[in-house]
Amino acid sequence: VQLVESGGGYVQPGGSLRLSCAASGISFDDFVIGWFRQAPGKEREGVSCKSTTAKTIYYADAVKGRFTISRDHAKNMVYLQMNSLRPEDTAVYYCAAVSGTKSIGVYYCGSPNGMSAPYDFWGRGTQVTVSS
Repeated sequence: VQLVESGGGYVQPGGSLRLSCAASGISFDDFVIGWFRQAPGKEREGVSCKSTTAKTIYYADAVKGRFTISRDHAKNMVYLQMNSLRPEDTAVYYCAAVSGTKSIGVYYCGSPNGMSAPYDFWGRGTQVTVSS
């Protein structure tokens, strides 16, 4: 199984980026998807999560209203659309997947605590830098 992120880069404050996560070896249809980030000198934090049914979605308060998580079932891809980027969004962004039933999705994506739960698979990350 391999998860590969792409789409990171350098952007000015207020700009947008769309991160992509491609999977090989699994179908995202059967997995809860999470996006995480880690800034230099800081702990990894959960950014967003989407359950398999797409009925439970979580966004960290810091990104709520600016970021959108989505899936493309046909392409077996997941995305993180990031708008109105701020310097504090600078970090390495990771996608992760955990095999999910409906109840798993509610647990993982239903609260901030769920973002601390273990994921089965992780990508290597893509760097996002927001700076003027």
